[in-house]
Amino acid sequence: MKLKGYSFFIFFLVSISVYAVQIANVRVLDADTKKPIQGVQVYTKSGKLIGQTDDTGSLSLSTLSKDSNHSLIFFEYSYKTYEIDINLSDNSNFTIEMVPLSNVLSEVVLNYKKKQAFGLRTLKPVEGTHIYAGKKSEVVLLDQDLTNKATNNARQIYAKVAGLNIYDSNDGGLQLNIGGRGLDPNRTANFNTRQNDYDISADVLGYPESYYTPPTEGLEQIQVIRGAASLQYGTQFGGLVNFVTKKPNKDKPLEIISRSSVGSFNLFTNFTSISGTSNKLSYYGYYNYKQGDGFRPNSGFDSKNAYAHVGYEFNQKTKIEAEVTHLNYLAQQAGGLSDVQFLQDPRQSNRTRNWFGVDWNLFNLKLNHKFSDNVNGTLSVFALDASRKAIGFRRAESFVNGDGNIILNENPNVFGPDETDEFGNFDFERDLLIGTFKNFGAEARVITEYTIKDKPSVLLLGAKFYKANNTSQQGPGSRGTDADFTFKTDEFPFYPNQNNFKYPNLNLALFGENIFNLTDHFSVTPGFRFEYIRTESVGEFLNRPSIQGSNPTIIFTPDNEVRERNLLLLGVGLSYKPTSYFESYFNFSQNYRSVTFSDIRTVNPSFAVDPGIQDETGYTIDLGVRGTFKKKVSYDVNVFSLLYDNRLGQAFRNDPPFRAQWVRGNIGKARIIGLESLIQWSLKETFFKGNDNLKLDAFSNLALTTSEYTSSISTSVSGNKVEFIPEVNLKTGISFGYKNFLTSLQYTYLSEQFTDATNSQYNPENEDRVDGAIPSYDILDISASYTFSRNIKLEAGVNNVLDNSYFTRRATGYPGPGIIPSEPLTWYTTLQFKW
Repeated sequence: MKLKGYSFFIFFLVSISVYAVQIANVRVLDADTKKPIQGVQVYTKSGKLIGQTDDTGSLSLSTLSKDSNHSLIFFEYSYKTYEIDINLSDNSNFTIEMVPLSNVLSEVVLNYKKKQAFGLRTLKPVEGTHIYAGKKSEVVLLDQDLTNKATNNARQIYAKVAGLNIYDSNDGGLQLNIGGRGLDPNRTANFNTRQNDYDISADVLGYPESYYTPPTEGLEQIQVIRGAASLQYGTQFGGLVNFVTKKPNKDKPLEIISRSSVGSFNLFTNFTSISGTSNKLSYYGYYNYKQGDGFRPNSGFDSKNAYAHVGYEFNQKTKIEAEVTHLNYLAQQAGGLSDVQFLQDPRQSNRTRNWFGVDWNLFNLKLNHKFSDNVNGTLSVFALDASRKAIGFRRAESFVNGDGNIILNENPNVFGPDETDEFGNFDFERDLLIGTFKNFGAEARVITEYTIKDKPSVLLLGAKFYKANNTSQQGPGSRGTDADFTFKTDEFPFYPNQNNFKYPNLNLALFGENIFNLTDHFSVTPGFRFEYIRTESVGEFLNRPSIQGSNPTIIFTPDNEVRERNLLLLGVGLSYKPTSYFESYFNFSQNYRSVTFSDIRTVNPSFAVDPGIQDETGYTIDLGVRGTFKKKVSYDVNVFSLLYDNRLGQAFRNDPPFRAQWVRGNIGKARIIGLESLIQWSLKETFFKGNDNLKLDAFSNLALTTSEYTSSISTSVSGNKVEFIPEVNLKTGISFGYKNFLTSLQYTYLSEQFTDATNSQYNPENEDRVDGAIPSYDILDISASYTFSRNIKLEAGVNNVLDNSYFTRRATGYPGPGIIPSEPLTWYTTLQFKW
């Protein structure tokens, strides 16, 4: 193929075409250890950001004029602010030393000082080999907020990310389910999910669901970039979610942190990490164990997660890093409930035979090289070897009874209990699905700083190669109740839902962005992404008509398909920043999402799939302002517009070949418009500025969204609201701390949202259907911590303090069709030791 190999060629082409210019730079060291400090923000006295230091503690000063004096300010969370006057006329290199903040300061004071940064909780215009100028970006700084980290409580962790819609689950936070702006939250499938900037989902294009979520206790931050991320990271409408793990401790050869948690419903977790640096070698690793019974019967889980990072710094210009991640967990699925059952008792379960198992293995090797003061490059090679297994009883449209006879179920009651015979023995086989995911790829990036008429500019060019070889198999499982993930084809040869497919997918991408600073305060960042996508399905399925009648036969029908696309996505970002404490931004970006063959070929008794299903296309626009006011208030307010064409969804259809049934396919064109706002107010700075032992602040995260299907293939859909969109999405809270005691209170409210394109209404008398709206709900959470010493810390909290009964999801398949109830009042407590 003509494009083969371009992903690596462009990396070398760019690197040899740029020559180094000897210019002044500054290097920042720790005054105590004399080691370089990464991430120091350097500003001019007027407040203009020059940039931040890299992992060698260095920063180029090429944007400053050489014929005048400059007053510079150096800022980093954990160090005293440093100011210096310099002159660049002699092209000198400067070295400065920053003094660490006293280790005897209380946690309250340190956390407070960290929040008083020059910037907001957003990404800088340039970080490493990435460009974020003009983009809607948010960063969750996990060491600054008090949340339930033991169970990855997403409602608390992502409280300050505007407009996210979250599926609450009771599996100890093993999976993250977030959406936003009308995106289905299921397994975060509408975001490009990464760990340390490499892909971690099952298949980026063919099956972009994330069965693995890193434990929050091992993360430094979570980066969220909205639709504009389609240019640098991929084509998903949601954008990017990047989990950034903690870095090795640079000041110790060995540091150990152990956190043990207990909580409601026999919850127990342990997170233990080791970290350190010895000469040029650095490392960080953790082991995370979780187990619990869940608040419903048949909902226990057991999880083991390990991670290891090793880095070696050859010199100040070249560093190599290797990472390995392993996750294995088994969870029992309590199944869905009808509306009537939920109102009767949301804690009940009528499924005892549903199990879900995941085995996830990630590998990454990354090379960082500084070609010159102006040119940096990275090459990341990654791979995934994983599997997902699900077994359970779902009343299918037809099934085989204990005598081997085929039973056609004309009116399937998807909420019924597990089927047993008159003696209580299980009489029917279970449905078993097994998927394997084996993929690998490489991504190369080169970023170059240069000047145009004395104005600094930044060019990013990159390429990505991605190859997937996935399989999906569906067929009869055992009659038992245990987690038996073996097919029983010999025992049930006429099982109607059998199929076996391979999905060999290929993706090549070229992308680029360039920051043009037209003035000292205004920049334009155009970008592009070219995609070559080839998705295939190779396999066969059991022909249902061949198994009807008194003499059924087994006939498998081949079903091979190839889809090949060439796409060009364009976008542009604008940023106007007249001062260091105010910025207005605009971004436009085209989006694209490919159809997944796995979803098409997995037989689901709850709905049919339109054979003419097509890819989704559209665009995202953001316009906003962000900044701070006298270090007392920080804000990020934006309006957005999102256009979906060929949007995928479910609708009740009666047109041929469908006969009064739910169908998944391209519903039509949808328009979504909204306002997102995050306002944080430091009450301490406003009313108690002189008290350094006090922390007191409040926040409000409000999203108001309206949506409409402007056109549709179905008259019952056109003009309707778009599903998965609460018109009001509010998260607000207050934090208080004195010396080493911290506490926080958070309130969450979401208005009603639809779950299908036909806008099925909530019906409390519904006994046998999976459709219906999700009613509005509100939740109150409280958390607290106390630090006894530098080595011992105690955390505790109560989630859903008001013990409200609510749900955030209606499942159409696994873990069992119907309402999936959310947790009632639960408590947790965590004890941390640090050596």
